[in-house]
Amino acid sequence: MNKRPRRLRYNPLVRELVRETTLEVSDLIYPLFIIEGSDVKEEISSLKGVYRFSIDRLEGEIHEIIQLGIKYVLLFGIPDTKDNKGSEAYSENGIVQKAIKKIKNITDKLYVITDVCMCEYTTHGHCGILNEVGYVDNEKSLYYLGQVALSHAKAGADMIAPSDMMDGRVGYMRGELDEAGYTHIPIMSYSAKYASSFYGPFREAAGSAPAFGDRKSYQMDYANSDEALREVALDIEEGADIVMVKPALAYLDIIRRVKDSFNVPVAAYNVSGEYAMLKMAVEQGLLDKKAVIETLLGIKRAGADIIITYFAKDVAKMLKD
Repeated sequence: MNKRPRRLRYNPLVRELVRETTLEVSDLIYPLFIIEGSDVKEEISSLKGVYRFSIDRLEGEIHEIIQLGIKYVLLFGIPDTKDNKGSEAYSENGIVQKAIKKIKNITDKLYVITDVCMCEYTTHGHCGILNEVGYVDNEKSLYYLGQVALSHAKAGADMIAPSDMMDGRVGYMRGELDEAGYTHIPIMSYSAKYASSFYGPFREAAGSAPAFGDRKSYQMDYANSDEALREVALDIEEGADIVMVKPALAYLDIIRRVKDSFNVPVAAYNVSGEYAMLKMAVEQGLLDKKAVIETLLGIKRAGADIIITYFAKDVAKMLKD
């Protein structure tokens, strides 16, 4: 009797039958950049194939997203005015608040998630409010971030996603939402968000680069792994419904550790720098476009239940082929 281990020499149909990890359009969240103005659809130079839309140009994009089977979007707003308290972030007539209402008027088939942060709205470009000596004031920032979350819920958001990395913000936002009657609004927290070099194209897209310094005092050191588990544990304790690891590709080990350690849904953000590198390689013929599917499958295989990716539309088209 031959006792050598068997390799999986299956034909394609059997191979598909025993596949361990699958990638579906329903796993994906598509980021949308909304900008003030009219008749604006402008390609982001560092994110080829990704656009900024003014609200009056959203309808065509929303219909395309729905036709592709994408069910979830993550909104980022680009205001036309900024101040040191990010007032436009929590204004009733802020860019994200108007975009939520517009999308909900267009369709009831799209689940709208909103990024909650201050960096796009402040003159200094940091993710919270600064104190008198120029450092981010964690406690003061919580109040304003809570107002942002509440304003998004009032506008009709289905879920909020705080990305600021202030200590205690999940619990604070949960309290603000619950007290105002929005107990049904879930929180997807950017729990393990690293101070990464892979955010470069996003900062151009959203106009959110810090005017001075960096974000290392509140975003995580990319040398640390155990710290990620502590951050995730704190967010879950404070009421996070979904936890996120950001970026994804250089942090697959973190995704796996989080998934193995906590019985909650895990999201991973396939960030702008990751997208730009792979997009360029495919367009220059260095890689086959199937490398996109392979990459996202790798993120799923690492343990992510949800992937936020600028490739969502491309993947939806590839999966239909």
